[in-house]
Amino acid sequence: MSATITLPSDYGYVILTTFSTFIISAWHSQRTASFRKAAKIPYPTPYASVEVAAKDDAAYAFNCAQRAHANFDENYAPVLAAMLISGIRYPFASSVLGGFWAVNRVVYAVGYRRREWGRNGNGRLYGYVGHMLAQLALYGMTAWTGWSMLG
Repeated sequence: MSATITLPSDYGYVILTTFSTFIISAWHSQRTASFRKAAKIPYPTPYASVEVAAKDDAAYAFNCAQRAHANFDENYAPVLAAMLISGIRYPFASSVLGGFWAVNRVVYAVGYRRREWGRNGNGRLYGYVGHMLAQLALYGMTAWTGWSMLG
């Protein structure tokens, strides 16, 4: 059995939202590299040691930026897939949720680094709730899109 998928006319919103995440991914890479340089952490060392980060603000900032970037990467592929799939049936909602996810990923990254928002990266929680709500909604819409295609 085969199926033909016709993309809705406003699927372009999904594509543009997806593109915005490419910019955020590049921003994460650049941000982490600049914190690495400031902390003088050589490649391929993934993180400053706990002892070094406790004494050196630049090393602490690098660790936070590196972890925020890694968390972005851990969530990125499933969210992109969910946006692109759920956008077949719900292009506008998928795009709005994807945009909300993307904005909250930036808040997460900035919050992780900012000590005045909470020690030990607790500032990330400002973006965590938003990005997880959007992510779960996208997953649900993806499942419903698949279910509805079964006839």
